[in-house]
Amino acid sequence: MIAILLGSAVMAFGINSFNLANGLAEGGITGVALLLKYVVGWDPGLSSLLINVPLLLLGWKVMGKTGFIYALIGAVSFSLFLVLFEPFSMTLEDPLLASLYAGAFVGVGLGVVFRYGGISDGVDVIARLLHQSLGWSFGRTLFLTDALVLAASLFYLDIQRAMYTMIAIVIGTRLIDLVQEGTSSAKAVTVISKQPDLIAGQILKEMKRGVTFLNGKGAYSREPQEVLYCVISKRETGKLKQIVKDSDPHAFVIVNDVHEVLGKGWESEHTLV
Repeated sequence: MIAILLGSAVMAFGINSFNLANGLAEGGITGVALLLKYVVGWDPGLSSLLINVPLLLLGWKVMGKTGFIYALIGAVSFSLFLVLFEPFSMTLEDPLLASLYAGAFVGVGLGVVFRYGGISDGVDVIARLLHQSLGWSFGRTLFLTDALVLAASLFYLDIQRAMYTMIAIVIGTRLIDLVQEGTSSAKAVTVISKQPDLIAGQILKEMKRGVTFLNGKGAYSREPQEVLYCVISKRETGKLKQIVKDSDPHAFVIVNDVHEVLGKGWESEHTLV
């Protein structure tokens, strides 16, 4: 929870200090909040909260109870930090420098939030719902929403500011991946635990991911041991770790990079996430 709060604070500081101070837009619900600030003067902290909370409630069943709580903490704390850091403003003469710092703060902050199972933007909920109902990849949904928000921003921002905003979004997206450790398209997780059925049940219920039981045997104890194997997206790594920790704090967890996954549900999703 502390990590989610810290990540939200870093992201909110960057939005206030560099995006708002230098007239840059942003993607997702945060971008909508900034656009409302530029056009009608609405407080971005309040407007982002008013938009995000209904989306989180809409995705309650998709995220599960634990996921919903972490998501709510991320969204609410981000809005509060936006209000708290409102006095901070760093107007830079070089817009390129402003876009680089904006992308860095948003990317690092959001990366930390994602890594520990939270979200700060209701677009993630929309992405999960569309993935389940229409089979759309997370990457496609996030890209389309960012593109739509950026296009809408052109009604207020000039083309140059929009292009600098795109630089910030690209930098931020890349840093999100780096903060979550790894550049591969997916993660393979191996879990050795005394509670394999409990962990597998939680993964199936809360993450809607398949789990495979492998037959293992301890070299020292010579006792048979069921080993869990699961392939997930990078975004889900933090959530799976939390599930394992809550179910069995003494479990042995191995997370490996997966550079290519073929099969139902993976052909398009993880080429973009």
